[in-house]
Amino acid sequence: MKRVERLHALSEMLRRSAARGCTADRLANEFGVSVRTIKRDIDALENSGAPIWSRPGPRGGYGLATQADLPPVRLTPAQAVALLAAVSAAPDAPYADLASVAVGKIVDVLDPPTRAKVDELARRIWVNTDQPGARAVRSALEEAMSEQRVVRIRYAAQDGSTTTRDVEPVIFASTNGHWHLIGWCRLRDEMRWFRVGRIEHATVTRTPCGTHSVEEIGIPPATSRSVHRDPARAGQP
Repeated sequence: MKRVERLHALSEMLRRSAARGCTADRLANEFGVSVRTIKRDIDALENSGAPIWSRPGPRGGYGLATQADLPPVRLTPAQAVALLAAVSAAPDAPYADLASVAVGKIVDVLDPPTRAKVDELARRIWVNTDQPGARAVRSALEEAMSEQRVVRIRYAAQDGSTTTRDVEPVIFASTNGHWHLIGWCRLRDEMRWFRVGRIEHATVTRTPCGTHSVEEIGIPPATSRSVHRDPARAGQP
């Protein structure tokens, strides 16, 4: 599990533990890391603004202050199911695992009658998708994009040849039913598209990316768009 994923999971575990709290030893065993790593993660969450409390002693531990609970979310059953369907239908999308966790949090804080209607409507939607690419590859690409670090990939071309390349990730793009990593290829010294399904292995390096920007990729097709939140639609049903 990558650190960003562990921080999300750690925050959720502390939230669910409420006033009981969790010891550092228990958290370390849960995530398969050292107590020292857990304490560093706790510090990172606190620095990000999470209201974490700590209690010393044999029965001590860590927890998330009750006021950190999400307030009631006002979604219609159809809106909630739309989120579930979108995430379920795109398991190979970037950050799909984190999106699934986020949607689960939203559904968890809905009022019981709405949640029951969501469950009923969700049963009426079936999703049949191909198995996504290797989780380890997608996780490495996601981390490299988030941290803006060079990622080393082993890439299989359409003709069957395989090359190892260092790539500076710039964007993820979905086209013709396939996800691509678009980035500056240090082997070819130019911007290249890499189909995620053809990346056999990926490792995040410690090398930071250069100054290559989205604008270098060119003008997107008229039918494409980014997934940024549209302020004009904020608050609309």
